[in-house]
Amino acid sequence: MAAMAKPKATTTSIVLAMVLVLATVSLVAGSKGLATYYTPSYTPSACYGNQDMGTMIAAASEVFWNGGKACGDRYVVSCKGATNAGVPHPCTGRSVTVKIVDLCPSPGCQGTIDLSQEAFAIIANPDAGKVEIEYHRI
Repeated sequence: MAAMAKPKATTTSIVLAMVLVLATVSLVAGSKGLATYYTPSYTPSACYGNQDMGTMIAAASEVFWNGGKACGDRYVVSCKGATNAGVPHPCTGRSVTVKIVDLCPSPGCQGTIDLSQEAFAIIANPDAGKVEIEYHRI
């Protein structure tokens, strides 16, 4: 009888290990969306008024603005591809960490996240204007 309990424990361990691996992959993969950029001046902002928050900043779209609860959240953003034929390979291969300081209101907001011009230039050629991204909150 003791020999029969062993496979059950092994199966449970394998299932648990698979769940942990899948959870880790989903955390690393992040969400997909679109990034655009806006140009200075970056003040005033919906979150911090006239306080200068630097240049590694972004405006959240309604996708994750959550009535202003996104203020101060930090996101790692990576370019994944082009959205137009003008710049077929806009991505730099780098990622950028930005702080949410503003709202990118609809209907004018053209992306999931509106990066500062300086932050956008880290991940993609600004001539692209809009790129496909992957992002996750840290």
